[in-house]
Amino acid sequence: MNNDGHMHGMAMGPSPPSSSITMNNATRGGSGMMMKNNHHMMMHMTFFWGKNTEILFSGWPGYDNLGMYILALVVVFFMAIFVEFLSHSNYINKSNVDDDVTSGFLQTILYGLRIGLAYVVMLAVMSFNGGVFLVAIVGHSLGFMVFGSRVFKKSSSGKNLDLPPMSCSC
Repeated sequence: MNNDGHMHGMAMGPSPPSSSITMNNATRGGSGMMMKNNHHMMMHMTFFWGKNTEILFSGWPGYDNLGMYILALVVVFFMAIFVEFLSHSNYINKSNVDDDVTSGFLQTILYGLRIGLAYVVMLAVMSFNGGVFLVAIVGHSLGFMVFGSRVFKKSSSGKNLDLPPMSCSC
């Protein structure tokens, strides 16, 4: 850097013209997202509605693909149900596992799986798509109703769960 505050060999010219277009409320239903000509989207920072989103992976479910969007919603829904299943399961007991070390390893594996899936559902919700948010909530709620509430269970007094309750909101 010289005394003027400029770096030698680092000329800053004007930025190249961008091929991206801004979609505003009048043109595309209020999505407020930036799109390039090859349909890559930038991440939203507010909730929005629509099938044109990216959930978990770059390019998935894609642009203008209703079937893949519905598949993505189904995947998030069943992941949320499976998180609740793991949270309320009671399959490790003395008749299945003889020693405490083996049962401890099984609990650890189940715990890691549950937390990992919960974080994946959380990351899907962070796409800020309203449909993904709703199916995650419905999946967790339905999973709790089936596996955790008294609706489908007999008396659960004295019953120890395989995993402790989740201590975070994920």
